[in-house]
Amino acid sequence: MTISSSLNAGVAGLAANATRLGTISDNIANSSTSGYKRVETDFSSMVMSSNGGTYTAGGVRTTTTRLVDESGALVGTTNATDLAVRGNGFLPVAEATEVAAGNGNPQMFLTTTGSFRTDADGYLRTESGLMLLGWPANADGTFPTYPRDTSASLEPVRINLNQFSSEPTTAITLGVNLPATATYSDAVGTPVDLSVEYFDNLGRSEQLTVTFTPTIPASGSSNEWTMTISDSATDAASNPIGEYTVTFDATRGAGGAIASVATVSGGAYDVASGTMIVNVDGGPIEITIGEPTTSAGLTQVGDKFQPLNISKDGSPVGKMTSVEVDESGFVHAYFDTGITRTIYQVPLVDVPNPNGLVALDKQIYMPSPESGSYFLWDAGDGPVGDMVPFAREESATDVANELTAMIQTQRAYSSNAKVIQTVDEMLQETTNIKR
Repeated sequence: MTISSSLNAGVAGLAANATRLGTISDNIANSSTSGYKRVETDFSSMVMSSNGGTYTAGGVRTTTTRLVDESGALVGTTNATDLAVRGNGFLPVAEATEVAAGNGNPQMFLTTTGSFRTDADGYLRTESGLMLLGWPANADGTFPTYPRDTSASLEPVRINLNQFSSEPTTAITLGVNLPATATYSDAVGTPVDLSVEYFDNLGRSEQLTVTFTPTIPASGSSNEWTMTISDSATDAASNPIGEYTVTFDATRGAGGAIASVATVSGGAYDVASGTMIVNVDGGPIEITIGEPTTSAGLTQVGDKFQPLNISKDGSPVGKMTSVEVDESGFVHAYFDTGITRTIYQVPLVDVPNPNGLVALDKQIYMPSPESGSYFLWDAGDGPVGDMVPFAREESATDVANELTAMIQTQRAYSSNAKVIQTVDEMLQETTNIKR
């Protein structure tokens, strides 16, 4: 029985080392595969009971484990939608064939890196047919509260590179110097017009006309102006949309700054912020003229009318030129007018036991009971790391270590083969006893 158990142990040793050689060869073959997680073979002995002073060899068995929690080095690329995860977490992806079938929500798979590019339909996908999943943003770039323990709200990230977009103007800053000499008693009292462009809700160019009319006193200087605001998009009956009486300070130290603003019509002047809100045809616009005793907006010094700082937000219609994903997983669309819009958020998926994930081809994984329940985190939040654009994760294989393990495996395999040879010779000697 002891000799037979030795033979069985030798055969088990050959099988175990063949398994280890298989994992080593797989690791070496994928040493250049982006995102590949190496496989490790563990040996455990099979102990048989001893009877009457004799020992029975139990042999060895093996278990293989894919070390999903091990990460390869990150290497830079030139593609803005090449993504890698730095730290814990996985990118959610779906099979392109399943998305094309349109059979409801596609199955969510996990990966740690991918080279995503837009296909003919605008989806961000890899050459192997994996589509990036994310949450769509609202029209204003905000996100609803999505459930984090299910993938039902995720959808393939789709980019429309032929998309046009604009942003309406919501704020204007007037940095204008009015001539102090225009409010003298001997001045002509000619109004001064200032035209300011703004963009409406459809990206069209409209004009606000701001008319400054000086108040001419009987003697001395009034230091007072009437500011009237008219909108080119509003009919004549509704103009002006705002009228204000602006008085400037003439004291030493604060001379030339706004002293007070009286609202005749339109939105009330806010002393704390130096702003008023007027309603143009498309909605409200906040106009900043500066706070009292400061020189940040309207001033009255010297003898010249000078528009010094006229600024506004908003933009005309522009075409999308590029898309990037930031470290927090937000997908930004860039337009040739300089505006940026947030269109998706890509979460990072975390599981309690990454090594318990079911490994599939294309370096993707599927949650299982061994991995535990998954949760969708914002990148950089909780236990997950962040997202790195312009980067790919290299294979986790260390070729030098694998070659060293191959030598050890070869020697162990040869030794087990020698055990079988030796047992065979001993059995041959036992057979010769009969002769």
